[in-house]
This record gives sequence, structure tokens and C-alpha cells, in this order.
Amino acid sequence: MNTQFVVGESSSSSSPHLSYDVFLSFRGEDTRKTFTGHLYTQLCQVGVHTFIDDEELRKGDAISIELDKAIEQSRVSIVVFSKNYASSSWCLDELVKILDCKQRLKQIVLPIFYDVDPSQVRKQTGSFGEALIKHKERSFGAERMEKWKAALTEAANLSGWDLRNVADGHESKFIESIIKQVLQEVNQTPLDVAHYPIGLDSPIKHILLLMQSGCEHEVRMVGICGVGGIGKTTLAKAIYNRIFLQFGGSCFLSDIRSKTEKSGLVKLQEKLLYQILKTKEFEVDSVAEGVNLIKARLGSKKVLIVLDDVDHRSQLESLTRERSWFGSGSVIIITTRDKHLLYGLTTSEIYQAKLLNINEAQQLFSCHAFNSLSPPQEYVELAQDIIKYSGGLPLALVTLGSHLQGRSVEEWRYEFKKLRAIPHCDIQKILRTSFDGLDENTQSVFLDIVGAFYGCDEDEVTKTLNACGFYCESAIATLVQRNLLQRVWPSLVMHDLVRDMGREIVRMESPRDPGKRSRLFNPQEVCDVLQGNKVSKFLIFFWVVLLFLFHLV
Repeated sequence: MNTQFVVGESSSSSSPHLSYDVFLSFRGEDTRKTFTGHLYTQLCQVGVHTFIDDEELRKGDAISIELDKAIEQSRVSIVVFSKNYASSSWCLDELVKILDCKQRLKQIVLPIFYDVDPSQVRKQTGSFGEALIKHKERSFGAERMEKWKAALTEAANLSGWDLRNVADGHESKFIESIIKQVLQEVNQTPLDVAHYPIGLDSPIKHILLLMQSGCEHEVRMVGICGVGGIGKTTLAKAIYNRIFLQFGGSCFLSDIRSKTEKSGLVKLQEKLLYQILKTKEFEVDSVAEGVNLIKARLGSKKVLIVLDDVDHRSQLESLTRERSWFGSGSVIIITTRDKHLLYGLTTSEIYQAKLLNINEAQQLFSCHAFNSLSPPQEYVELAQDIIKYSGGLPLALVTLGSHLQGRSVEEWRYEFKKLRAIPHCDIQKILRTSFDGLDENTQSVFLDIVGAFYGCDEDEVTKTLNACGFYCESAIATLVQRNLLQRVWPSLVMHDLVRDMGREIVRMESPRDPGKRSRLFNPQEVCDVLQGNKVSKFLIFFWVVLLFLFHLV
């Protein structure tokens, strides 16, 4: 089993807090006032948060706790090997610590050979060999000496820069190339997940375990599916933050559905290439050209790619169609409302996103409504009713909690009464996206189930709606795949807020005149319409036929 992805108890415990972008390791006497000083200034000017220590504060023969912590809390370590680097036991201990962080924390290490032959560092000859002899005479200990030698050899074998290879040995050009590389590395920053990341630990652990299935060197694909607002994107961001530093390149393509409609697939292909390769040299003219560029440039690279909110197979075809497009050990994560889209991906793992349990729901709602994990005593009963109404859907809990924050108990009552009749517009907008993507037949079947057949036996519903001219079996299958409907044998059910979304769609057909709507759900409105003789002939005919057929079967 692949153990590359660490499964922890908390999403916040996967890596140490990063305080710095870059840690500079150098011999102060050699380069502090020259090369390293200029490099530090340039890094700061381009916004790279860089740690540079004050050598005057060093005491004794071992690096300080503060320096040790600074190394661990840096994303990148730059080691400037100069003539007298190895003469400092501090520098050598720093190097050992840096390479330890490279191994344990996947830290990036970039060596610079400043007027030094890399082979002298690798083989400990020249000034480096002389320095180690002097250290040996000072009786530093055989074990420590061996660690220094091993660290020098390992660091010299890493890809870095040699000043002698820069045209005319110009330090300014040398520094420019270093800055460019560092910016590529540090621009791989974590994503903002959620203000209150409640209920993420268990699904994160589950998905990381899914990623461990199969061979360590194969390209793995994981799909996260579920109804709109259930937290698929939030979960994908949390997973991305946990593992992105373990890859040679990473890309999180958010909101693919809307961006495809707005800008097209070519722009998404360009963004994918840019975020992973950190170069804007690609101008893609067509989807076919973009496919070939992705295969050619990413085929040998271990990458992490997240495709968020996929709603059409063409998006997968143009961005991540085949595993062979990517290097060994790559991971592709896809979030979608349509589970059917994931079936075409060979041996992909699928995670069905789950609603929050009652305890998680209370915490998330209370955090947004009260900035605490539980409601004040006077709000407890109302809060419980609203949490129950939200049905564990994170979108609803966050939206309603924020909407009600700072309001009085009386205002809560008025608002909740309104919400039960007219869903919050933000919730309606997210949930309706799934409905809008359906064909006319499936939309009609969905609205009929919402209004007349919620919780009814699937066979009876199918017979009734088929008799009305609908293709009910196909529609129900589509609704289940898109997480708008659930089969709880033998009945058809859905999340209460999805049901409310459907009813709101019908209400908005004619907000002020129920008689002009295609369907009526509210008993009082039915009575009002019939008593006022305002019902349309179509509505009367539709419901008479529907009820007759339903009782007939």
C-alpha cells in the first residue's frame, strides 16, 4: 500500500505552520554584505518573506532553537555555498537540519555555488576538505562529522545554480534567475478553505485512504460527488492543502462549470499549463492543441490537479482524459454534482459527500450566527429548529447563520417563518443550478415528484408519469445521479431544501397569482384558487388526469 499521503487526526496537523517563504543559509563573512545581501533585498522587494539570521547573535557551537524553528517554518531553503561555508559549524548544522526538513516536510532546497566548484562540496575537497579537517581536530565527534559530510554530498547533488555558468559572471543576472525560480516555488500557496472548517477531518481521512489504494506509482483519480452546497469544493480545497507540496506542480481549477460557459475550455487548458509550469509561453488556439500540450509538457511531471464543479464530459476530455497524460504518482481530484460523469474514468475512486451530523451542524451554524460553538440560551430552541430545517447542508447552515447574525429573537422568528415559505435566495441559486442543467422532460418529472409524489412508491410514480407521456425511468435515473433524488426503497425522497427549491421554482412562475402556476402544493392556495375560480384550464386538466391515473395504478 502507498503510504505517501499521511492520514492524520486533524486537518490542521499535516504540516507545521509556515512563517517564511525562504530561509537563507550562508557564511556571513563571505557574502552577507555582497551577494547574499543583494539576494535578500531582491527577494523582499518582490514580496518573498525571507528569513536571514543575525550572525552576531550566534553563540556556542550549535544552532539555536529559534534558528531551528525558522528552518522548519520555511517553504524553501536557499543554501549559498561560498569558499568558507564549511568552516562554520553553524552552517553545517543548518545544512543537516535543512535536508532533514526536505525529507520529513517535503521542503524545497535550492543550492547556490558562489565561486565554488560543486565537486568540492560534493567530495569535500579544496576549502571544504580543509575546513572539515580543522573541525575534526576540534573533536566535534565522528557521528556529527559524518552527518556534515553526508549533507554536503546530498546538497551538492541537488539541482541549483553555479555562478560560473552565468554569462560573464554577472551577479545581477544570477540573482534574477534565482528570483524567478523562487517565485515559481513560493507561489504554490495554500487555498483558503473555510472560516470555520467544521466536519472536515473524517472525510479528509477517508479520501486520503482512497488515494492510497493501488500502486504507489500509478496516476490516481478521485471523484467527490454530492448535491450542491454539501461542501465538495471546501473538502477538495482541504485535501489540496494537505498534499500539494508533495508534487512537482499543482493546480486547482475552481468553478469549471461557469468558467467553461464564460471563457471556454481553451482558457482552462491555458490556466492548467500556467499554474503547473509557471510560464505564460503557452497560447492555445484550440482544444485539440491544448490536449497535445498537456500530454507533452505534463507527461513526465508528478502533478496534483483539482477540477472543481465539473458538469460535462467535455471538460474532463479536454483537461484530464487519460492517466497517461501525467507523470507517475500524479493525483487528479474531481468534484461534481453528476455522479455519472465519474463512471467513465478508469478505476477512479468515488467519495459520496455526506451531510453534517447534528453536532457538526450546530457548531457550524452557531459559529456563523454567534461566533461560538453553541447558541445563547434564549436562542437555543429557534436555533435547533433552523438547524433541523437546514438538514445538515453546510451551505444552508453557513448562509442562514450569517443571515441571522446580530438579530433579535423576535427577528429570528419572523425570518424563519419567511424562509419556510420562500427559500433564501443564495441557497436557491446554488441548488437551482442542478435543476437548470436538466432537460425539459426530467425537469417536469422532478417538479411533479416535488409536488405530488414526494415519498411515494417508485413503481407507482413511474407508472403514473409514464401514462402522462413522460419518460420517467430515465428522468429518475438522472435525478439520482445528480443527487437531486434518492431511492429509499421503495420510496423516492430528496433533501428538504431541494424539495423547497423545486416548489420555489413553481411559485416564481407566477408569484402573485397561484392560478397561473403549472402546479399547486399549498392546500390553502388550492382552496383559494378553486373558490376564486382563478385556476387555469391547463392546471385543472393536469391535476385531474394526474390524480385519476395515480389512483388507477
